[in-house]
Parts: sequence; C-alpha cells; structure tokens
Amino acid sequence: MTTAPTHHLAPPNAGEDDVVDPELLDLPDPPKRERSVTVGMLVFTAFASLSMIAALRGDATYAFAPARAVDMGDLGSAPAAAFVENGFVSGSGMLGAAHAIRYERPLVSDSFRLMPVAGRPNVWVEVRVPAGSENIRYVPPSSFTGRLVKFETAGPKHRGLAAAVRDATGQKVPEASWLLVEGDNPSGARGAILLVLMFLGFAVWNLTVAAKLLRKVR
Repeated sequence: MTTAPTHHLAPPNAGEDDVVDPELLDLPDPPKRERSVTVGMLVFTAFASLSMIAALRGDATYAFAPARAVDMGDLGSAPAAAFVENGFVSGSGMLGAAHAIRYERPLVSDSFRLMPVAGRPNVWVEVRVPAGSENIRYVPPSSFTGRLVKFETAGPKHRGLAAAVRDATGQKVPEASWLLVEGDNPSGARGAILLVLMFLGFAVWNLTVAAKLLRKVR
C-alpha cells in the first residue's frame, strides 16, 4: 500500500511583513525639491493673479457706473466736491499746451495727448487723437465725456503717466490730481470684469493644487 506524500502549504501571507522587496529599495527618493519648486510657482502665480485683480478692481467697478454722465460744467471752476472717484462725467474747459505730452499704445493706431485744464493744474484730460489727425494744427476739444479717476488709481493702462509728464516736461503732477479719460464709458469697461473673473479662477486653481500637493506628501 502506497502512501501519498503530504505537502504542508504555508499561509500565503506568511513572512511577508518581514520581507523587503529589493525593487522598492532601488526606487529613488520622492522628488521633494521638484515638489517645492512646483508649489512655489503655483503660489507665486496665485499671488500674481490676486495682484492683477487688485489692479483691475477700479476698472471692473467702473463697469457698474450709471450709463448717464454727470455734468460737471466748467472743469476749471467746478467745486472740489463735484469730483467723484471713478465716475462717469461730462464737462468743458480749455486745455493747456504747456506740460502736455503725446504718447502711443501698442496695437492702437490712434495717438493720445495728456493735457492739464488751463488754470487748474490738478485736473488733466487724456484725449484720443484719431490716426492721421495728429499734426501741428491739431486743436484739442473743449468738451469731454469720460471716466474721472485719480492718477494713483487710474489702473494699469494709465500707470506711469505722472512720471512720464515729469520726465518729458520737468513739471511734477500735483499730488491727488484728477484724470479725465475722454471717451471712456462704463460699457467699455465690461472686459475688465471678465479679466477679474479669469484671474480669480487662476488664483483659486493654483492655490487648490498647491494645497493638494502639500497634503499628499508628508
């Protein structure tokens, strides 16, 4: 009578906790430096987006201004209380040629002139000159309708104008001076709302991804 050999099968998980897979030991360490660089770039981009939102907040707010301009009358004699920050206004006045500057913007065929109101050095008007009309016989308008804002809060498009006047003419623009951007109406500022929403989305997305990366790797 032949007896069949008996095979003793070890439990499938026996000793697995005590065995280290050599392939795991060969794996490189987690890329901590690369992760830190990635998180840093995400945070930097988020704060840059928030900075752009802060710079565009005035433009976005102006989009909600009343569609009807407030008549200020003569800008040279209007009372100080009539000047409202980020308002849609209309007015009249004579612009002075002294200390005026001319400049252009990329992708815009027209040119621009920045001129002070005669007799009121703390009120300036930016006039857009159509292409081909810029010559020595150009006469600036005497009535204006547009956005009224302080130089300091005029937004990225007008940043540096006060410094440009000082550099070009040697005349310093008085502190807390007003800028009337002729032709700038609230409906034209609606694009700023889209830009604010876009930059807000960038900021939220970058901060969310950075938080996930920091939470995954301990």
